[in-house]
Amino acid sequence: MSAYGRLEARFGRMAVVEEASAMLGWDQAAVMPEGGAPARGDQLATLAGIAHEMLVAPQTAADLDAAAMAPPADPLARRNLELMRRAHRRATVLPASLVEALAREAAACEAAWRGARREADFAAVKAPLARLLGLVREQAAALSGALGLSPYDALIDAYQPGVTSAEIAPVFARYEAFLRENLPAAEARQRRAPAPGTPPFAEAAQEALCRQLAARAGLDFTAARLDRSLHPFCGGTPSDIRITTRYDEGDFASALMGVLHETGHALYEAGLPKDWARQPLGAAAGMAVHESQSLIIELQAARSDAFLAWLGPRLAEAFGQAAADFAPARLAARLQRVERSFIRVEADEMTYPAHVILRFRLEAAMVAGDLAVADLPGAWNEGMRALLGIVPPDDAKGCLQDIHWYAGLFGYFPSYTLGAMAAAQLMRAARRARPEIDPALGQGDFTPLRDWLRANVHGHGARFGFNELLVEATGKTLDPADFEAHLRARYLD
Repeated sequence: MSAYGRLEARFGRMAVVEEASAMLGWDQAAVMPEGGAPARGDQLATLAGIAHEMLVAPQTAADLDAAAMAPPADPLARRNLELMRRAHRRATVLPASLVEALAREAAACEAAWRGARREADFAAVKAPLARLLGLVREQAAALSGALGLSPYDALIDAYQPGVTSAEIAPVFARYEAFLRENLPAAEARQRRAPAPGTPPFAEAAQEALCRQLAARAGLDFTAARLDRSLHPFCGGTPSDIRITTRYDEGDFASALMGVLHETGHALYEAGLPKDWARQPLGAAAGMAVHESQSLIIELQAARSDAFLAWLGPRLAEAFGQAAADFAPARLAARLQRVERSFIRVEADEMTYPAHVILRFRLEAAMVAGDLAVADLPGAWNEGMRALLGIVPPDDAKGCLQDIHWYAGLFGYFPSYTLGAMAAAQLMRAARRARPEIDPALGQGDFTPLRDWLRANVHGHGARFGFNELLVEATGKTLDPADFEAHLRARYLD
């Protein structure tokens, strides 16, 4: 076997280990009893250590050197080799003890966060978060030197390679100015109508409708599951996809849109190039790209006027209420409403970036050592006041609302707003290429949009970086103007 062939085999085995970790992570969030947390931390830490050992093994380094001397002829295989070298470079600077400690502390902190969030008690998770942040800062410092990036950029790079905080900051500053100018006008001009339907909306009916809509969007339930968790997410593997949501009988829209969001993630995973499964090239191009795929389904398609007109009668039937109760104007009053609110995952698409901008600034300060964990609640509340003019009544609606930091995921948050901007840019290009997209959505049919995404995003895997992929699909790098134009069209014009 050639050196490159041995690398393919080794990376394939590492991918299987990582798949096992992914399934244990889903189990932890969806069905594991609280008492299982300590053992789960050991399990995840051990698997993380095994994958790390395989990646930094002397044979891996030797094969990478040999393959570089005689690279494969196929350009895609050469790209795969490049991604292997990148993964190896990141791993070699992280001691196995640190990798396992991070996995163990993340599991412990996440378990503490669940209780703290439930009780709105930041003090209950302050010490575990401080310990975890200390390890994250060690990780960032080690990666910084190896990658030639700042510590925070080295963390961002793990989620969306090739994007730095120096690029993100002006994009976010531009949007902050856009929001300051346009949010009051959008609030004043938004549609006035009663909320759709009359609660309670039975959980069983919501779940059945969520499954139907996910299937219409293209999710194959012979290779996917829908379950419940405290925080909605998409996990599992490309051939065994696990999505979760949470239900509120007072508001059907939260679960429904949450499932469509996670379905967008799932469609991306299912559409990755199968010829490169369990290889770096067969993975997603990064989390900003991943978020673009969830948001193009949820925000661009499922909240469009065309789709809402189709959706209304299905909601009426599902909940046994009058069709007039779910008229387009009433649905738009709920699903195209701009409102300053505390919870990121329930925020409208105009104010949502403000939530991300806040987290971007706070996590950058924590990683740099400029913000202590003990000062996080106060800094959070002050940031919300500055960005949206509101202050959370408690920490459950403030700095405890998201799982990310308490699971060690520092550097992830910018991907959400970069993804929202990319989704608007991709949708504009898709509509130009496939004019039938909106008429199809008016029939509840995602097929034209899904086919365009498979050809222009999903099927590339990690062949391109974030901006390279946008150039391939839309002809230009990220352009926030497309997102701003989308918001003006929906909320201001």
